[in-house]
Amino acid sequence: MPTETDSAAAAALAGAVWVDLHEPTREEELLIERVLGLEVPTRDELKDIEPSSRLYTEGGSTYMTASLIVKAEGDLPHLTDVGFILAAGKLLTVRYAEPRSFPLFKSAMHRIPGGCSSSTIMITRLLETIADRTAEILEIAVARADQLSLEVFGENRHLSRRPPRYLEDRVVQVSALHRLLAKARDSLMSLSRMLTFLHALPALQSDRTSLELCRTVQRDVQSLLEHANFVAGNITFLLDASLGLISLEQNAIIKIFSIASVVLLPPTLIASIYGMNFEFMPELHVAYAYPLTIGAMVLSAILPFFFFRWKGWL
Repeated sequence: MPTETDSAAAAALAGAVWVDLHEPTREEELLIERVLGLEVPTRDELKDIEPSSRLYTEGGSTYMTASLIVKAEGDLPHLTDVGFILAAGKLLTVRYAEPRSFPLFKSAMHRIPGGCSSSTIMITRLLETIADRTAEILEIAVARADQLSLEVFGENRHLSRRPPRYLEDRVVQVSALHRLLAKARDSLMSLSRMLTFLHALPALQSDRTSLELCRTVQRDVQSLLEHANFVAGNITFLLDASLGLISLEQNAIIKIFSIASVVLLPPTLIASIYGMNFEFMPELHVAYAYPLTIGAMVLSAILPFFFFRWKGWL
């Protein structure tokens, strides 16, 4: 039997087209279930990755789940699963985080031409905002990639010596950028699957305006996926190039030590010979033996050095 709370909630939701549940308590979930006559998915149910658990119709209600990016501008962007339910002429969203697309959509709802008079138009307009927000995230990734490219290959390319761990820090930044792009691609893939499922719904097929909006968002998401793949290729190149530069710098250090050992090898050999304690050595009693030996050691070090310079190894 309906309680007084149920009656008040039903009256409040009577004219609503969109019901947004942000971190609902179990009591709120049960209240919505009684009033709207549907089952609200829990946090654990939203995390299911099987297509049959994310896109399905049950009891006259359509359940869809998409993964959206949260904290894209921060150091640890991650995905949150958001449930979209079409039932009884209403759109119900269930989420346990705050993707920026939701407050953006709420603030821009009054500027939407024609408004959002139906649940199908509401969900397509919301998905349009989510796609636009994902495009902004890709622009953020492109800007960061350009900045990293300048730092690795740009104004610092003529420096004879980089700061300690300079390139290693750039590699860490590239890996963080790759994480952001990977989350964006995963989000776009889930949106693409959801839009394909949404496009085939009878409720959308009977609404020409919603159907055209859905097709437009589908094309936008597909274009964003292609752009994300292009950006991913650039980031992969940037990562490979940074690792290559680190290897070149390490090889240059090893080359210096190798050449130094070769340059010092002949003087060491001469010093070793004349450092032997034999009683009979021809040069022991020559007046200029010591300076001649020193001169031979210096000359044997200078000649390989200039030979390496002539060959372009230094």
